[in-house]
Amino acid sequence: MKKETKRQRQIAETIKRHFSAVLQQEGAYIYGVEPLVTVTNVKVTPDLSLAKIYLSVFNTENKQAVILQMESDKKNLKQAFASRARKHLRRIPRLDFYLDDTLDEMYRLNQMFDDLSKK
Repeated sequence: MKKETKRQRQIAETIKRHFSAVLQQEGAYIYGVEPLVTVTNVKVTPDLSLAKIYLSVFNTENKQAVILQMESDKKNLKQAFASRARKHLRRIPRLDFYLDDTLDEMYRLNQMFDDLSKK
């Protein structure tokens, strides 16, 4: 696995910043006001044509449904993102969404350790 270049990291950070702003503005129209969606990580391919956006979803039981809703409305999300990031990126990459359940897993493990320590 090749190490990320400085340019990939810069582009990823730009995407993360601008896509987070898009979710703050447009998110409620797409997946409703209840779920809280945050961008936890962005990975960009070496040719900068694809951005893998990792999302953390809170305040809802069906996290995958939120991701699926975003996938179905990807065109509008990409347009909103492109209009924000156009000045900062030469080419707007394709966006793919992934559920980042790291925090959920950490919470679950903490619960297990708490339960063990009580016994």
